Amino acid sequence: MRNGGISFWHRQIGVAPPREPLDGSRTADVAIAGGGYTGLWTAYYLKRARPELEIVVLEREFCGFGASGRNGGWVSSAFAGSRETMARSHGRARVIALQRQMQAAVDEVLAVARAEKIDADLIKPGMVRVARGMSQLNRIRRQVADDRSWDLTEDDVRLLDMAETERLIHVAGASGAEFIPHCARSHPGKLVTGLARAVEGLGVRLYEDTTVTSIEPGVARTDRGDVRARTVLTCLEGFTASLPSQRRSLLPLNSAMVVTDPLPDRMWDDIGWQGCELLGDGAHAYMYAQRTADGRIALGGRGVPYRFGSRTDNWGATQRLTIDQLTEILHSMFPQTREVGIDQAWCGVLGVRRDWIPAIGYDPASGLGGAGGYVGNGVATTNLAGRTLRDLVLGEQTELTGLPFVNHHGRDWEPEPLRFIGAQLVYGLYRAADRHETRRGEAVDSPLAHAASLISGRH
Repeated sequence: MRNGGISFWHRQIGVAPPREPLDGSRTADVAIAGGGYTGLWTAYYLKRARPELEIVVLEREFCGFGASGRNGGWVSSAFAGSRETMARSHGRARVIALQRQMQAAVDEVLAVARAEKIDADLIKPGMVRVARGMSQLNRIRRQVADDRSWDLTEDDVRLLDMAETERLIHVAGASGAEFIPHCARSHPGKLVTGLARAVEGLGVRLYEDTTVTSIEPGVARTDRGDVRARTVLTCLEGFTASLPSQRRSLLPLNSAMVVTDPLPDRMWDDIGWQGCELLGDGAHAYMYAQRTADGRIALGGRGVPYRFGSRTDNWGATQRLTIDQLTEILHSMFPQTREVGIDQAWCGVLGVRRDWIPAIGYDPASGLGGAGGYVGNGVATTNLAGRTLRDLVLGEQTELTGLPFVNHHGRDWEPEPLRFIGAQLVYGLYRAADRHETRRGEAVDSPLAHAASLISGRH
C-alpha cells in the first residue's frame, strides 16, 4: 500500500510536466494566488468575459496540488454554512437563491467539461446518504423535513426506505437513506488538470513552482519576483494560513482517503451500486465515497483533523491510525472488501472559516479579493465562486453578487494553542457521539454531538 504521493488521482494519470516559474517581476491586470479550482475557475470566467485582460495564476507547487486534486470527487450542490444563520443576516429568499445556484453549479461544471473536452469520468447519478442505526435514520428524516421547509421538493431530495436503499446499494446495517439527485462523480486529477489546460488555452499565464509570500493592494509578492496588478485575488483555500496576514482567517482542516484495488465482478454483483451514486452516511464524523470508473471504492473521512500551528501534510502522507480507521469504515459497510487490498492512502487540507460559512469577496477600492472556506464542499462551490468573483471584479451587479456568501465577514480563529485544543476536542466529541449512539442503539442524537457543535460554532 502506498501512503501519500499527493493522491491516487494524480498517480493514476501522472503529474503533468511542470510549467515554468515566474522569472522576475512583471505586471498584469489580474493576479491570482492559487492554482486550484477557485483560482482556475476565476481565471477561466474572467478571460472568457474579457479576453483582453492579462491574467496570471501563481501556484507554489503545480496546478491541482492541493484539495482540488485530492478530494473525493463529489461535484455536489451541498454548501457549507447554516441556512438559518445566513437567513438571519441576509433573508430567506437569498438563501433559497443560493440553493438553486448550487444546483446549477453542478450542471455548469459538467457543461464546461463537455465544452472544453475534459474527460474526467463525469456522470451525474446523485448522492445516497445512508442511515445505519435509528439515531442516524432519525437525523436523516429531520434533514429531509428541514430541506422541504426551504422550498426543496421531491425532485431535490427524497427519503428512501430500507428496500429502496437496498435496490441502489447494499450497505451493511443500512435502514434507509436520503437521496439527492444534484450530485455528480468526478476524477479530481483529470478534472483539475483538464481545467488548467483549458485556462492556459485561453491565454492565461500559469506560473508553477512560485510561492506567493504576501498580498498587498496592487501587488502579489513571490519568491521569484513581484506581480503588480490592479486586481489581486487570494484563492488558496486550505493554504491561506501560509500568508502572514491571514494566519487565522481559515483553519486548514485535514481530510484523508483510502482507495481499494479494483473489486472483482462477483463482489460488485453482491454490493450492487450499479448506478455509481456518490455515497455518504449519517454519522456525525461522516464518511464520503465513490465507485470509481475503474471499479474501485475510494472512501474518505476526517482522520486527524488539524495539525498544530495550521501546518499541512507532507505531500499527502497520512497517519497509520487514520488509514486503519478509514479501512475499518470500509469493511464495516462492505464486509466483502476485507478480501481486497488498499492500494493507496493520502490526505490534504480544506479551508474552514470560524463560522463555517464560505466567503467570496472583492473590494474595488483596494483591488483585493478572493474566496474560500468551503468545508469540503468545494468542487461545485468553487465554480460558483469563480463566476461570482468574475462579476465582482468586472463591477457587474448580478444575481450571483447578491448571494449570502458575498463580502461575508466573520471573525478569525483563536490563537494557538486554543484552536488546536478546540479542533481536537470537537472531532473527539463527534467520534465519541457516534460510538455512544451505536453502542446504546438509541434513536436520539448523543448530547456529545450537541456539545461539539456548540464549541465549533457549527450550528
